[in-house]
Amino acid sequence: MANFNSVLILQNMVFDQIEFNRKGFKNTQELKFELQVLIGTGENDVYKVTLVLKGTKQDEYDIFISLSGFFKVEGKEQIKDQTFHDLLNKNAVAILMPYLRSELTLLTAQPGTDSVVLPPFNINKILEN
Repeated sequence: MANFNSVLILQNMVFDQIEFNRKGFKNTQELKFELQVLIGTGENDVYKVTLVLKGTKQDEYDIFISLSGFFKVEGKEQIKDQTFHDLLNKNAVAILMPYLRSELTLLTAQPGTDSVVLPPFNINKILEN
């Protein structure tokens, strides 16, 4: 039987920072946001992948969410550089994205605020930019 287990293993995940700053009442403005992906290394070949979402709904609120996942890559020595790069830049981000999306929805599901559900993202496009 073939082994379909991923070599990318999420060891830990934490929300580094969560902020919601109310500026005014519910309005018809659109939430404008930017998403950043930060990748670094930690101890013992553990790679830290952080998603940072900064958003503003004009005259209503500002929001900031930072989420970090700590990943290990099994058999890193046998993986080509480009494949390894894709694992961290694409797959790790894809693993973390639902948690970020869920937290944004929870934070905006308050009285006097329209709940925001982020649409699915083309992660390849985000990383190109």
